[in-house]
Amino acid sequence: MKLKATIAVALGLLASATVQAETKTAVFGGGCFWCVEADFDKVPGVMKTISGYAGGQYKDPDYQVVSAGRTDHTEAVEVTYDDTKVSYSQLVEFFWKTIDPTAKDRQFCDAGKQYRSGLYYLNDEQKKVATASKEKLQASGKFKTIHTEVAPVVKFYPAEEYHQDYYTKNPVRYGYYRNGCGRDQRLKELWGPKATR
Repeated sequence: MKLKATIAVALGLLASATVQAETKTAVFGGGCFWCVEADFDKVPGVMKTISGYAGGQYKDPDYQVVSAGRTDHTEAVEVTYDDTKVSYSQLVEFFWKTIDPTAKDRQFCDAGKQYRSGLYYLNDEQKKVATASKEKLQASGKFKTIHTEVAPVVKFYPAEEYHQDYYTKNPVRYGYYRNGCGRDQRLKELWGPKATR
């Protein structure tokens, strides 16, 4: 009887010590959302990514109006992650290596404000982390000017279904686009040979 009680206590302690997954979300804009989604899906701890539009006031945007530059939104990706496996701060540091922070209102071959890069915060803590990270990168002297914005999400609008997981649904087209756009080549120039995955 004592043995059973001891085992029960031990199991109870073990259960209480187990860290529960804490699901959180973050939003990043890095040009073409197909590419941003593909990059973040490879991060351990990331549970889901959704391509969409953020950083603007225009209501109910769709791909037609955003891609034409007729709204104040930018293409962005909402990242759902397990905070016990990867932190927001780590995601921000990862994000920098996937974009060209020196480009204003464009990313790689995509030009226009709708392709600007940004750290879009959902709360004061994310704003603090994102701002500090940008300031640290600026202070490092690696780049003369950083055009990546730190701004509120305002509201995130998921993109049309055919944009979701585009890189897995259309791998050949996606590969041609990414290579033709020079994304990985530019990332190597900016961040070194290990920048691309």
